Amino acid sequence: MAKKRYKFNPQTLTYEVITIPFRIKFYRALRKVLIGFILASIVNVLFSFFFYTPKMYRISRDNNELLIKYNMLNDKLRAATARLQEIRHRDNSVYRSLFGTDSLNMQGIYTPYPDSKYKHLNNDLYTPLMVSTWKELDGMSRLLYLESKSLDELEELSKNKEMMAEAIPAIWPVNKRNLRGHIGAFGTRRHPVTGRIAGHQGIDLGGRVGDPVYATGNGRVAFNNEGERGYGKQVLINHGFGYKTRYAHLSKILVAPGQYVRRGELIGEVGSTGRSTGPHLHYEVIYRGLHVDPLNYFSRDMSEEEFAKIVESAQATTYETE
Repeated sequence: MAKKRYKFNPQTLTYEVITIPFRIKFYRALRKVLIGFILASIVNVLFSFFFYTPKMYRISRDNNELLIKYNMLNDKLRAATARLQEIRHRDNSVYRSLFGTDSLNMQGIYTPYPDSKYKHLNNDLYTPLMVSTWKELDGMSRLLYLESKSLDELEELSKNKEMMAEAIPAIWPVNKRNLRGHIGAFGTRRHPVTGRIAGHQGIDLGGRVGDPVYATGNGRVAFNNEGERGYGKQVLINHGFGYKTRYAHLSKILVAPGQYVRRGELIGEVGSTGRSTGPHLHYEVIYRGLHVDPLNYFSRDMSEEEFAKIVESAQATTYETE
C-alpha cells in the first residue's frame, strides 16, 4: 500500500492528505523508466566493449566461415580459369589447325573492367577480398564467352568442312612455268621508286601480258573495276569463311560481279595496268579483313624444299611505282 503524504493547513490547523495529479505520477514513472533504460544501455555497451557477448561470438564465427568460403570460391575460380585456358590452348593448337583457320580474338576480351564497377563494394572491412573475387569471376566469364564463340565458329566450320576446303586459296594464281624474275615479297619493304618504307599487302608474280590468271579457291566475284589504289584492272573474289583474294594489274578481266567461280577457273590475264612498271600479277589473300602472306597458302601444293626456295628468293619488286 502506497504511503500517504500529509501537509499542515494553518487555516484549519489540521493535516491534510496531499493529492498528486495522475499526470505528475505518469511523468515521474516515465522518467524512472527512461533513466533505467539509459543506465542499462550504458552497462551493455561497456560490457560489450570489454567482454564478448553470445551475439558477438556468433557474428565472429559467421565472419570466419564467410572468409573460408570466399577463399574456397577463389580457389575454384582459379582452377576453372586454368581449365578454360587448357581448352583455349587446344582450340588454338589443335582444333583450329585442323580447319586451317586463325585463332579467334575479340577486342577488349582480356581488358579488366574499370574499378568503378566494384565501387559499391568499397568501405567494407572485406572489400579487398570481395573485389578480387569479383574480378576473378568477371575474367573467367569473359574467357568463357570468348571460348563459347570460338567453339560455335568451329561447329559451323565442321558442318561446312568440305566447302571450306574448296574455298581456301590453295593454288598458284598463275602457271609457275610462266613466272619471270623474282617474287615481290609480302610485308614491309623499301619502295624501289620512292625509297620510302611502306607495306606491301600482297606478292607480285612477274609474267607476260596475256598469261592466264586463275581463281585460287571457290568463291563469288565481289567486284571487278579499275583504278582503285593504282591496282588497274582488278578482280576481288569473296570465298566465304573469312577469305578474300585480289588479282590486280590485269590486262583483261574475264568474269563479272556476282559470278561464282571455282578453283582453277580462268578469271583474267596478266597485264600492267594501273601504277605498274612491267607485266605482273599483284596477288593478295585477305583473311577476316587482314592481309596475310599468300606464300603461306602456296605450301599446300608443293614440297617443303620448293616452298623454302620461294621464300628465300622473294625480294622487293620493281613492278609497281607506288
